[in-house]
Amino acid sequence: MGGVRVDKYLWGIRMYKTRSLATKMCRQNKVKIGGELVKPAKEVGQGDVVSAKKHGVWFSFKVLQPLSKRVGAKFVEDYALDVTSGEELEKLEILRTRFKQERAKGLGRPTKKDRRDLEDFMYYMEEGES
Repeated sequence: MGGVRVDKYLWGIRMYKTRSLATKMCRQNKVKIGGELVKPAKEVGQGDVVSAKKHGVWFSFKVLQPLSKRVGAKFVEDYALDVTSGEELEKLEILRTRFKQERAKGLGRPTKKDRRDLEDFMYYMEEGES
């Protein structure tokens, strides 16, 4: 098998929840192949390094094998090798601990308003870094 569209690949390895969201991220310049911004129809092949921005963090994957269909979470490692830099992983960990500390222990599950506030914050954070 040759290459596969980058939006289809990112959706297939479960980077994004829907293929339309993966396409949208490509159009918003949040996907790179080999350090260059790409359009959704750009093909990826074995050995390419694909970087995608999600929640303000650039995740990088080396393509082990192109795939044409979405795979189960436990099979993703057969198609993509996570090569995300330590600096980006630290950024992700900082975000996780920050939100974990804001919520006082014993308050229970976050409300719908809490979730929407968090999503708005993450959206504006991503837009500010672009």
